[in-house]
Formats: sequence, structure tokens, C-alpha cells
Amino acid sequence: MIHDDERQYLERCVALAQEALEAGDEPFGSLLVDEHGRILAEDRNRIAGGDATRHPEFALARWAATHLTPAQRTRCTVYTSGEHCPMCAAAHGWVGLGRIVYVSSSAQLGEWLAELDIAPPPVATLPIQQVVPGLEVDGPVPGLDAEVKALHLRLHGG
Repeated sequence: MIHDDERQYLERCVALAQEALEAGDEPFGSLLVDEHGRILAEDRNRIAGGDATRHPEFALARWAATHLTPAQRTRCTVYTSGEHCPMCAAAHGWVGLGRIVYVSSSAQLGEWLAELDIAPPPVATLPIQQVVPGLEVDGPVPGLDAEVKALHLRLHGG
């Protein structure tokens, strides 16, 4: 369940996705928030340079592995504009981060791309729980997901 006080984090993720799009990247943005509500780190997609692994969720997992203890990681929440891909979900699980909250799902993104006749990504989209069983995951978020859709439509000229 997503609480009202979490919306600010999700709105920041959408703003980071907008920033990514304006920088020539795909529109994805993410935050790492501790159990006290402090934003510890944030990032946006950075794949335009040719490294398709430069997803924000992957960057946050690496940041957490370097800067937080295993116990601290489990108490963190990752907020993100789009559901983790399998690579990012695996990184999240291996590092031992806690809950994930996403604005739009991988299934939604697949539908949006299909509507635009855009080929699916080269890696299968799977629900996060298929990659990291037992992880607490919440999303999508009605209303904000429409904002993420609009960013993807802009990216693909739709």
C-alpha cells in the first residue's frame, strides 16, 4: 500500500524521468530513501552514452552497497518511475535493499510500446517478485502513471 506521504518521492522520480528525457535519455528516475524519510541518493537514466546498464535503480543498488551496512539497506525503500527491469531487480536483491515502490509497471510500458509499434526491449520484462521472491513491492500509482506514459510517448514521438 502506498501512503500519502510517499507521493512526494514518486513525484520526484517523475521529475527525474523528465530530466532524463530532456538530456536525451529514456525517462526513468529513482530515489533511495531511508527509514526516516531522508533521500540518501537519487539518479536518472543515463544510457544515451551507449552503456545500456546505466539504469538509476542499478546505480542506487551500487551506491547502497558502498555506503550502507546490510542492516541499513533492508530498511530503505527505492522509489522509481518505472518497475525495475530484471537486471535492476537482481541488483536490488543481491544488495539486500528493502521495499520498492514504482509509478508505472513493466506491463504498462510494454502496452505503451506496443501501441506505438515499438519493439520490446532486448531483455524480457518480468515482475520484480519473479526475480526477487518475497520482496515487498507496491505499484503502479494511478494518475502518476499517466505522467510517465506521456514521457514515453514524447520519447517515441507518439
